[in-house]
Amino acid sequence: MLIPTGGIFDLAQMQERISEIEDISSGETFWKDPDKARDVLKEGTQLSREISRWQAIEDGLEEVGLLAEMLQDEDDAASLKELQAFLARLKQNLTLMRLEKMMSGEHDGANAIVNINAGAGGTEAQDWVEMLMRMYLRWSEKRGWKSAIVDILPMDEGGIKSVTFTVSGDHAFGNFRSESGIHRLVRISPFDAGNRRHTSFASVYVCPEIDDEIEVEINDSDLRIDTYRASGAGGQHVNKTDSAVRITHHPSGIVVQCQNERSQHKNRAYAMKILKARLYEKEMEERRQAQDKVESAKMEIGWGSQIRSYILHPYQLIKDHRTECETGNVNHVLDGGLDAFVEAFLLQQMQKGE
Repeated sequence: MLIPTGGIFDLAQMQERISEIEDISSGETFWKDPDKARDVLKEGTQLSREISRWQAIEDGLEEVGLLAEMLQDEDDAASLKELQAFLARLKQNLTLMRLEKMMSGEHDGANAIVNINAGAGGTEAQDWVEMLMRMYLRWSEKRGWKSAIVDILPMDEGGIKSVTFTVSGDHAFGNFRSESGIHRLVRISPFDAGNRRHTSFASVYVCPEIDDEIEVEINDSDLRIDTYRASGAGGQHVNKTDSAVRITHHPSGIVVQCQNERSQHKNRAYAMKILKARLYEKEMEERRQAQDKVESAKMEIGWGSQIRSYILHPYQLIKDHRTECETGNVNHVLDGGLDAFVEAFLLQQMQKGE
């Protein structure tokens, strides 16, 4: 067998556990504790999915072997191209599985809610927010995740002041949590007639989309709910009705907005869902800080504390200041090539035991 055993990818152990789950779930008392039953079934589903992925990789390796044998017998450019494509896909799948195995957080497997805000700098900073949004949406597309913009504030002079979007897919939050912090851009500004170099900042905050079963207490008296007309695309209906919703949670100061639905009721429901996720993550963060086990997941918006710099002039370099991971291939990163930075971040977290 070409797949490693005895380590984190031990198929025999996974298959044995699935058999145990099948035996447990067929018992007469299985559903006496519904919460425990759901957890067991969820584990079985995850294990089955992982086994299927490994079997697909093994099948792919066998096909690569057949193509390699064909190339030994004949000089076929088309077969060589097909072999290279197969190897690239297998490498990507193995990389993704390795990254997932490095994620041990309680909500790493959950969907992600991403918020990006412009720092000081006017149009230049707002354009940087739009660049970051495109980078993350392209990354999501490459990973096969689904993304949806929940709230966006475009500016007449160009760029985006702030945007919130969701990313749905396997381990979306586990990947995106490495992006929370301040992102710094250095470039010749296309908005400066003097072609001078500018430095711009944007803050990125990521929280998990928590399970509906998790209880978060929110008192109605603590909320201020405002409605307004949506500022983004959406047709005449959006422009003529106050369908967008903004909710302010006074005790925490958290403000969430939603305008992607035509219905005010749906926007309010989704805004509450985001608020619930933000409050839950805030509580978890406070607990982590109290226990001195991990750093804050949401960095203070202090412009000297950037986690990553994107330098486009006078040279090209993207460097993560936490891990020292860097690359000169800036176009690849800005087009969604973030996997190397995520892997470096997760390795660092593992070494710290966080």
